[in-house]
Amino acid sequence: MLDIDGRIRIGDDELVESFVRAGGPGGQNVNKVASAVELRFDVARSPSLPDPVRERLLARRDRRMTADGVLVIQASRFRDQSKNREDARARLAELVRAALHVPKPRIATRPSRAAKERRIEAKKSRGTIKQGRGRRDWGGE
Repeated sequence: MLDIDGRIRIGDDELVESFVRAGGPGGQNVNKVASAVELRFDVARSPSLPDPVRERLLARRDRRMTADGVLVIQASRFRDQSKNREDARARLAELVRAALHVPKPRIATRPSRAAKERRIEAKKSRGTIKQGRGRRDWGGE
């Protein structure tokens, strides 16, 4: 059972874990032990997630989300399989926690006239500084 917060819990039957060999350092074990974890969680069909949270997770443009709505998390940071398993579950919990937060809607605003004038004035002053750089009369006449 993966506890996201007090209200949302994801059952172990919804998580599919597969273990593969990890690249990188590992000594003699690197070619023998499957220490990397691939955690799959079906966001689209999960009964544990409330509908608004599910919609926010599916709406994210995340390369870890498949077209079918399955979230795939790969964890190979540690040499130990159990630590990688905990890491993958913690990252899944963090993603779901981020989807719990309702984003504040953006209100379109326009710059004031004074702000526009300050911007134009700053651009003009930069232009005069740049203009004065290359034009020197070294002739001495």
